[in-house]
Amino acid sequence: MRRLPLSARIRMLAAASILLVASQGTSFAQGTPPAAPPVDRGAIEAIVKEYLLKHPEVIQEAMVELERRQKEEEQKAIRRLTADPQSPLYMSEHHTVVGNPNGDVTIVEFFDFNCGFCKRGLADIQKILDTDKNVRVVIKEFPILSPGSRDAAVVALALRQQFDKDKLWKFHANLLNTRGNIGREQALAVAKDLGADLKKLETAMASPAIPLALEEARGLADALGINGTPSYVVAEELIIGARGYDELVKRVQAWRQCKKAEC
Repeated sequence: MRRLPLSARIRMLAAASILLVASQGTSFAQGTPPAAPPVDRGAIEAIVKEYLLKHPEVIQEAMVELERRQKEEEQKAIRRLTADPQSPLYMSEHHTVVGNPNGDVTIVEFFDFNCGFCKRGLADIQKILDTDKNVRVVIKEFPILSPGSRDAAVVALALRQQFDKDKLWKFHANLLNTRGNIGREQALAVAKDLGADLKKLETAMASPAIPLALEEARGLADALGINGTPSYVVAEELIIGARGYDELVKRVQAWRQCKKAEC
């Protein structure tokens, strides 16, 4: 015998409960409007309890369906964000853009200077920048691993007042390639080596724009469900983890071919 879908069984259970309550009302003459039947909550609860005890799989199925719907809504919310070209994910005064600022495909990276996988993923992004002159890369400071990561991110964001995009990328790459734990001291040393005015840099680091930038990046990460680095948005698709050069390029090429991350 074919099993009814979960939604149909729930509707039948509700209908049975209503009929039971209605059957307990008094009879009335034809043509006389019926009085509202008394609601016997105990009877309804007993029926529901008895049904669930006999069919406990309904609870499990309901939870599975609830989880499926929640994931579906989460994916829709992510899609609305990644598909909006005016979103702060792509257009913001608080992040760094390298590569071609007018590129036909955008790669957004959320990273942490102390993230080992971000160090590994640096070569992937560098290779894309070297081989594809029509890609726009957005760098989002997302320091989640340590206080040192946050200190380094503050230096990086403050340098935007002194360095152009090429020099900012050089700072980014040099600091990521620094061995050991990265923090304020290491970030300032790299900035100095690249010719930064440290007095101006210290002033810029106290700017209220810095915490705003970090807060914006965290808010975007929360909206996308990102809790680790590196994480990317490529061709409107979310990619978690360092997936390698080939995976990133495949999605870039697919976007150019069919305006989707995968054709």
